[in-house]
Amino acid sequence: MARKKEFDRETVLEKAMEVFWSQGYEATSIQDLVECMGINRGSLYDTFTDKHTLFLAVIAHYQKTVFEQTFAHLAAPGASKQAIIDHFHAVVDRAIADGRRWGCLMTNTIVELSAHDSAIAACTQANLQQIESIFYQALVSAQQQGELKPDPDLRALARYLTASMQGLRVISKVMPDPDVLRDIVKVVLSTLD
Repeated sequence: MARKKEFDRETVLEKAMEVFWSQGYEATSIQDLVECMGINRGSLYDTFTDKHTLFLAVIAHYQKTVFEQTFAHLAAPGASKQAIIDHFHAVVDRAIADGRRWGCLMTNTIVELSAHDSAIAACTQANLQQIESIFYQALVSAQQQGELKPDPDLRALARYLTASMQGLRVISKVMPDPDVLRDIVKVVLSTLD
């Protein structure tokens, strides 16, 4: 008879997310994971098969917790220009407050793994497309409300905002200077004028 699992899946995914987020995928060992998650190796392998499958589960967990919370205001119906402005300022505020310099798990994953892991590349590409879509919908709303000129290519602008946000997150890990980050955001947001 199989033993009943004695842990909550969401709780251990949250703990695993913290380890991967702080150390990166490659630098995280199975031992790091079992110690942080508070489960034994057998439970980890029985539940998640291997480190890679666990990481994919962590990415899915990140999407439905951190990502959805981070983008909720921007994805809200009627979100427009001010929501985009607020989002970029919030990225800067989080970067400045992040004394550990963990950055964004998804951005870290893109940089570390996407070039040589097709499953991760597919997840991160889907994430970037979702961000682009959220920006696009906010831009459409802003244009409908008369906040943007009627002629910009909103799809291209959404892609630019997505790329700029990711670049801002990378820079904030190595140069979390508030003045530098705010200067970058000022130029990015000037595209909305």
